[in-house]
Amino acid sequence: MTERFDYDLFVIGAGSGGVRAARIAAGHGARVAIAEERYLGGTCVNVGCVPKKLFVYAAEFAHAFRDAGGFGWRVGEPAFDWPTLRDNKTREIERLNGVYARLLDNAGVERIEGTATLAGPQEVRVGDRQLSARAILIATGGWPYIPDFPGREHVISSNEVFYLERFPRRVLVVGGGYIAVEFAGIFHGLGAETHLAYRGPLFLRGFDRDLRESLARQMGDQGVRLHFDADVAAISRQGDGALAVRFADGQILVVDTVMYATGRRPNTAGLGLENTRVEVADNGAIRVDDQFRTAEPSIFALGDVIDRFQLTPVAIGEAMVLVDNLFNGADRTMDYDAIPTAVFSQPAIGTVGLSEEAAREWYGDIRVYRTEFRPMKQTLAGGSDRVLMKLVVDNASDRVLGCHMLGEGAGEIIQGLAVAMKAGATKADFDRTLGIHPTAAEEFVTMRTPI
Repeated sequence: MTERFDYDLFVIGAGSGGVRAARIAAGHGARVAIAEERYLGGTCVNVGCVPKKLFVYAAEFAHAFRDAGGFGWRVGEPAFDWPTLRDNKTREIERLNGVYARLLDNAGVERIEGTATLAGPQEVRVGDRQLSARAILIATGGWPYIPDFPGREHVISSNEVFYLERFPRRVLVVGGGYIAVEFAGIFHGLGAETHLAYRGPLFLRGFDRDLRESLARQMGDQGVRLHFDADVAAISRQGDGALAVRFADGQILVVDTVMYATGRRPNTAGLGLENTRVEVADNGAIRVDDQFRTAEPSIFALGDVIDRFQLTPVAIGEAMVLVDNLFNGADRTMDYDAIPTAVFSQPAIGTVGLSEEAAREWYGDIRVYRTEFRPMKQTLAGGSDRVLMKLVVDNASDRVLGCHMLGEGAGEIIQGLAVAMKAGATKADFDRTLGIHPTAAEEFVTMRTPI
């Protein structure tokens, strides 16, 4: 039945979701090809999660140098060299590109370099090649969105920030999502005079408000200059090469670099969707059902291009569901409940489940447990860092609805608690669990009195 097609599955986009789908499908005996026009590994490996986390590590050394004196260490004046970090990062990314290539090759997936476009429901064109497939998967991810305004040509996005020729002395990050917050911490930690501007009253909309407010206070205390309710009206290049940023209220800020982190939109332009029945939303996101099938029965889509949750593990999970259904006879759907996530700000945020605000809206009758304290390291370091932890509990069932943390290691700690939440842990289960002393994490099992 499949012999009339060149492939059983043709994947457009070799990011996290596309690569996982291709590899696992090939493992089921399917004939698979994957096309990529840029780089293997997609956004996460090349201009997202991986290089960003390497930059976060680099920025955190500033805090380590600051804290070391209280523990008896005497270090000279720290000096940061941008080309060393940038080029070492690039070598690591190139190594990972090779790892992805070997994974695909070893699985028997045919790799095709070039831009793939849909020529029909079961046809793909790459260059001068016309190929057919029983099923086509679109996994082309997202692309940074920069609004249109005077001077837009002077700004960079998260695509370019990892390859700057020179490290800026003064920088403005525009945006209120996790990418904006993370890069504000990165630039500041690496020594730049750092400003963050957001058009709303407080960044990280959708996260628990206590964490947002505490992070804003701590970032401000560290020296990051926060500008809330601030709209950029125009940017102009000055004679000395600096950028003059004019805000809607008339204020002017002069910096060397402006980075826009104002969201990402599904990367669907130029795919040839008009040659199919695939439907898209107003923002370009491909519409799919619970099993990632589009309005064209032979075409599927997953990951950032469907704009549900822009997270690498989600795309990988969706790929596993899709391949299990297509090639293993399953009838699965993706479980999006209680997805853990982290913001690698400084200090970091880790969160899983409902915020206090969402829990009150959905459940009404809840209990909230909250603790905030100075971490043990700071008793000798002398810094002003604070740790904040919260548990949100449903009164009727005692089930924990949300776990939230702001502080060092938050992502690592919340990952473990996410397992407990998926298992349906109650507050009584937390209370019965002994803490590991002395750790910050033990506070999650010692909070006894609701606020």
